[in-house]
Amino acid sequence: MRKEEWILPYIKQNARLFVLVIFLGAVTIFSAAFLMFTSGFLISKSATRPENILLVYVPIVAVRTFGIARSVSRYAERLTGHHIILKIVSDMRVRLYNMLEPASLMLSSRFRTGDMLGILAEDIEHLQDAFLKTIFPAVSALLLYAASVIGLGFFSWPFAAFAAIYLFILVVLFPVVSLLVTRAKNMRLKSGRNTLYSRLTDAVLGVSDWMFSGRQAAFISSYEEKEKAWFDLESKRQRFTRWRDLAAQCLVGGFILIMLFWTAGQYADGSIANTMIAAFVLVVFPLTEAFLPLSDALTEVPSYQDSIKRMSKAAPELRSHEVKQTDEKLDVSDVTLTFDNVTFSYDQHSHVLDRFSFTLRQGEKMALLGRSGSGKSTSLALIEGALVPDSGKVMLNGLETAAVQEQISSAVAVLNQKPHLFNTSIMNNIRLGNGKASDEDVKRAARQVKLHDYIESLPDGYETSVQETGIRFSGGERQRIALARILLQDTPVIILDEPTVGLDAVTERELLDTIFDVFKEKTILWITHHLAGVETADKIVFLENGKAEMEGTHQELLAENERYRKLYRLDVPIRT
Repeated sequence: MRKEEWILPYIKQNARLFVLVIFLGAVTIFSAAFLMFTSGFLISKSATRPENILLVYVPIVAVRTFGIARSVSRYAERLTGHHIILKIVSDMRVRLYNMLEPASLMLSSRFRTGDMLGILAEDIEHLQDAFLKTIFPAVSALLLYAASVIGLGFFSWPFAAFAAIYLFILVVLFPVVSLLVTRAKNMRLKSGRNTLYSRLTDAVLGVSDWMFSGRQAAFISSYEEKEKAWFDLESKRQRFTRWRDLAAQCLVGGFILIMLFWTAGQYADGSIANTMIAAFVLVVFPLTEAFLPLSDALTEVPSYQDSIKRMSKAAPELRSHEVKQTDEKLDVSDVTLTFDNVTFSYDQHSHVLDRFSFTLRQGEKMALLGRSGSGKSTSLALIEGALVPDSGKVMLNGLETAAVQEQISSAVAVLNQKPHLFNTSIMNNIRLGNGKASDEDVKRAARQVKLHDYIESLPDGYETSVQETGIRFSGGERQRIALARILLQDTPVIILDEPTVGLDAVTERELLDTIFDVFKEKTILWITHHLAGVETADKIVFLENGKAEMEGTHQELLAENERYRKLYRLDVPIRT
């Protein structure tokens, strides 16, 4: 199944059930139409004072039959239709998850949180409307349109041809014009809704930053301004929709009058009985009622296309070979991390890493520097086995990381830019590093990261709730809690993924001093984009264009490399 196909494959997989739903939908509409037809005939026949009740007995039974059939078929259609849709949506979620999961570590570098939540929730939910509100009603309405024209042909082919042209305006012309007029507005509305969703999600996740900066009022004002602009655009679209629906209703009223004149003429010519006039006129109502939603259904097609595009873009198919998991045990007592001529790319146009190599032995500290997009985060994903190189190898003690992915957590721990803290106690958040750790182990880790005294000063001590995403603590304190968590994990290799981003200079220096103090016996790979504190590393590698442009110790680079010297002086203007 190709990743960009999100409609047709599911129709093929459930072809029989789709046919059943469309059949039940057609039966529902035809039952409603014949209910009105027989009701009109019954009313007219009863008004002629039939000599015997038996003359209206059959129409009475027909009215009851079509009334029950409409309700039953409607219920069966909804039940079957929603059963299919729930099954399809479930399959879509599983499929999208399976596409995203192999590159899950890279999603944050390609998408904002709000965008990803929109794809996982809104876009998939939106596609179910493609079936329920567009495909099913459209096919049923077209079948009804054809059947109505053919049915009129049995009475008068000229009038049937006229009705086909007249109803063509309602069935085809109105939806197409509506699509052309509202296409741009609907795309802007969907884009605006996604933007608002992303901004709100980012604001919720970064609510502590808004509170600390005191700019929450500015954010709310900006958000409400954009929301108002979105509502203004929605009002314009709804205004057009109301005028369009009014025109469609006028068109339906005109067809009712035309039907009335035609049946009166047919009666005058003796072609039909007078009791058929009301029957023909009343049958127009349920038939045209099935045609009216087509305009709304077709105008949603661009938004379905946008959802499909976003979902396909979210999970590009990575060009990487599969690596079989090995049964060999990874020795974590003495770990050597090796990049051996690693080349990796997300597409065929450019390499993120190009024959990149380095070796990091147990106890060594290395700073991996580079601009955003230079391949630092990709290197992290390769180490964790989430990605596989196009060529070359990423190894721990000679074993490819992708082949020992299930053992990576016992060898490598990562301190991210924004470590997630759960809405539970400090004790539980730290203990996540080792579920078997005792309370004393947790406190010992907190002491090592210089957080114990602060925690003890809180009213509830270690039972203090950190609140969702750790909102009650500052950035430096959140990082120290995560640091204590990693201490309990006790892995030989520690990866620092820009842990000081967003911290002030003093807090940054204190945190780095703590990290390199408590992990002095560990192997450290420090991924960063600036040079503050790099003098503590044994080795510095400057990654650019997928290659190691500069490599050496801090003192060597400072003495021999003019570019490094300039960068260091710009990034660290004051040194003590």
